[in-house]
Amino acid sequence: MMNNFNRRDFMKAGTTLAATTFLASTSLGRMFVAGSDEIKIALVGCGGRGTGATFDAFASGQNIKLVAMADAFQDNLDATYNTLKEKFGDKIDVPDSRKYVGFEGYKAAIKDADVVLLATPPGFRPMHFEEAVKAGKHVFMEKPVAVDIPGVHKVLAAAEEAKRKKLNVVVGLQRRYQTNYREAIKRIQDGAIGDIHSGQVYWNSGGVWVKPRQAGQSEMEYQMRNWYYFNWLCGDHIVEQHVHNIDIANWVKGKYPVSIQGTGSRAHRTDKQYGEIYDNFAVELTYDDGSVIYSQCRHFEGISNRVDETFQGTKGRVYLSAGNQAVLWDARGNEIYRHDPKGNPNAYQQEHKELFEAIANNEYKFDNAEYGAYSTLTGIIGRLACYTGQVIKWDQAMASTIDLSPEKYAWDANPKVLPDANGIYQVAVPGINTELYI
Repeated sequence: MMNNFNRRDFMKAGTTLAATTFLASTSLGRMFVAGSDEIKIALVGCGGRGTGATFDAFASGQNIKLVAMADAFQDNLDATYNTLKEKFGDKIDVPDSRKYVGFEGYKAAIKDADVVLLATPPGFRPMHFEEAVKAGKHVFMEKPVAVDIPGVHKVLAAAEEAKRKKLNVVVGLQRRYQTNYREAIKRIQDGAIGDIHSGQVYWNSGGVWVKPRQAGQSEMEYQMRNWYYFNWLCGDHIVEQHVHNIDIANWVKGKYPVSIQGTGSRAHRTDKQYGEIYDNFAVELTYDDGSVIYSQCRHFEGISNRVDETFQGTKGRVYLSAGNQAVLWDARGNEIYRHDPKGNPNAYQQEHKELFEAIANNEYKFDNAEYGAYSTLTGIIGRLACYTGQVIKWDQAMASTIDLSPEKYAWDANPKVLPDANGIYQVAVPGINTELYI
């Protein structure tokens, strides 16, 4: 558990060139054909993020070829294949025999490649990551890496196996690869603003898409098409989206909270089309040194947005944002560092550039899965604290066995959460049915 690690030691490890690894780069055997520098990749999850991840992989500058694709839906796979084929031509070598559709297609796609891009809804991430590691593949996987605590445990176990096998694993928490964050947090770890005693992290925006229910859709298909609104697939937006900012809080602190409490509700996006998730959360992350980071996220249309992070230390403060901003001030308000964004690389591309460069050079450099799992877990505990109205201890949460996944993955099977006769899904009410959540 990171709670007992020295903050500065942890962050120094977190701001190396790899930005994440605690292990020295180590030579490893190539996972691709001897005598060739071609790296074969497979895409598992052919939505917008999967398409984007593939674009970013090709921007790495390495000799990459896409050889397999998998998705639950044929139309998703076809649309992404056509987009990629038009852009990259012969670098997309995916005949029909290596296009895998359905819930089990990921297994075959993983076998065909050297590196796997995992970009399905996050509820599938633990089993897909587990399979990739079992097959001995390097991995890029999108955040978050799970939606419930059994899933977190599965990812952590696979992460240990990946380390043993010296498999590079990068998680799409791209701020870890963004120059302004790296430079600012390097200065924080060197003591520029002292010890962090408080902070605020935000993802306040207008929400995401909805796909109307179609005639003849099974409940499984409807929820899969609208995966963002169901916790077994998404984890709620505090996990799926706000994990970026929560991860920065943990990175800056160099540890994970020991307890979390907060409040949230479904105040604005109340229609049944929004499934079971909340539209706002306000959470306090308490660390073992008594410091508290305030976390806020919401999906309200038509009001001011905010996506950034601020932290206060014993000697100053810092402001950070994904828009390449980073400013540090001393205790008197004097500016001591302002980041210059000129020439900064695209962070989405940078994470792939560093991953594929390590693989091409036979180096083991990246073990992002562990911090990805713990920051995901922080968001999950935040969700549970708000759903139940309870203060949730880290160790208490780690003992939870509540698994959100369906009993069976099939189009004629039902998820665990179903609508009533009016099409309305049960939404968590703090203090009611607490046993359903923790």
